[in-house]
Amino acid sequence: MSCGKKTAAQIALLMAGTAMLCFGVWRGEAATVLSKAIKLCLECVGIG
Repeated sequence: MSCGKKTAAQIALLMAGTAMLCFGVWRGEAATVLSKAIKLCLECVGIG
């Protein structure tokens, strides 16, 4: 893959990832993900 095509693919994937992240925040899923992450960490430590 040439350098130009590789750079274009990286930029396209970065933009797609950013769009998906923004869409998830717009839907209010950030709080859900954070609460699940906290519960998982507490379970691994053995507190919860």
